[in-house]
Amino acid sequence: MKATPFSGGLLAAALLVGTTGAAGAQEVTLRLHQFLPPQATIPADAIDPWIERVEAASGGRIEIQHYPAMQLGGAPPSLFDQARDGVVDIIWTVLGYTPGRFQKTEAFELPFMVTSGAATSKAFHQYVTENALDEFADVKPLVFHTHGPGLLHVNGRTVESIEDMEGLKLRGPTRVITSMLERLGATAIGMPVPAVPESLSKGVIDGAVIPWEVTLPLKVAELVDSHTGFEGEHGLYTATFAMVMNKDAYEGLPDDLKAAIDDNIGVEVAGMFGAAMDAGDVVGERVAREAGNTVVMLDAAEQERWRTAAQPVIDAWIETMDGEGHDGAALVERARELISSHSGM
Repeated sequence: MKATPFSGGLLAAALLVGTTGAAGAQEVTLRLHQFLPPQATIPADAIDPWIERVEAASGGRIEIQHYPAMQLGGAPPSLFDQARDGVVDIIWTVLGYTPGRFQKTEAFELPFMVTSGAATSKAFHQYVTENALDEFADVKPLVFHTHGPGLLHVNGRTVESIEDMEGLKLRGPTRVITSMLERLGATAIGMPVPAVPESLSKGVIDGAVIPWEVTLPLKVAELVDSHTGFEGEHGLYTATFAMVMNKDAYEGLPDDLKAAIDDNIGVEVAGMFGAAMDAGDVVGERVAREAGNTVVMLDAAEQERWRTAAQPVIDAWIETMDGEGHDGAALVERARELISSHSGM
């Protein structure tokens, strides 16, 4: 008897136990909830392949039902709590959608940390495992990753220098990144990424900071006319993501089904998620260029001006961490070391 989808948020219904034949093997249905449409890069090219791997490793005894685009209700910032509280079994979300909650993870959001999505994701998963697992004590961590270099996507103005940021209303995904945008001269407006297309079309914002990959499902290339990034090894910023599981749902599994999950998490799986983002970035940039949009990549000299302007964001973050009893400078240094190592720099 296979588990059936549950209602009312009762965790036990996600773990209905039955037998198949004389073997008495447990079968489990788990529900995975996330905020992007199914055709977006991470759902299609990372989450769905991950589901297939886990299901195969379980010998078909685990079924993971994938619910995209907040189909099970709530808003993106509620996803982590949905997993913690057993409303669903697994979620994937942006950590910065709950400002200040995962403070130590924010080191990777600081300006000019990110290299590629794959390398930075591996570094981020290792960093969290070493330094920030206490922030995830209420759940079973599965994958921590980032996207590739974030860019500016702007309508009506081409950003070719830091002066061009003055007065722009730009969407930012997290408190660290909105703080950075303010330091760079923009008016920053925080919002989850699904709200970006309507906000652009209605003129609520002039642009957004997102990676190339995210422009595809949101059709951002049709809503803006210019895109600005940076040459060299480091991009302007990245956001951080986590896929986590309800703790009771995991602990209720027999050891062999726990192994089916445990064998498909870790640094290399984080790299797989980041690599999916990198592949999506290539397509996103191509679509923007084919649309006739202007693409500007600022050189090292201009990047240095942006680094100088954004340095107070790093300084303030370190001070905040110190005030919380952490060594902020050491956390930033460790993040940089891991990114460098995984990037082969």
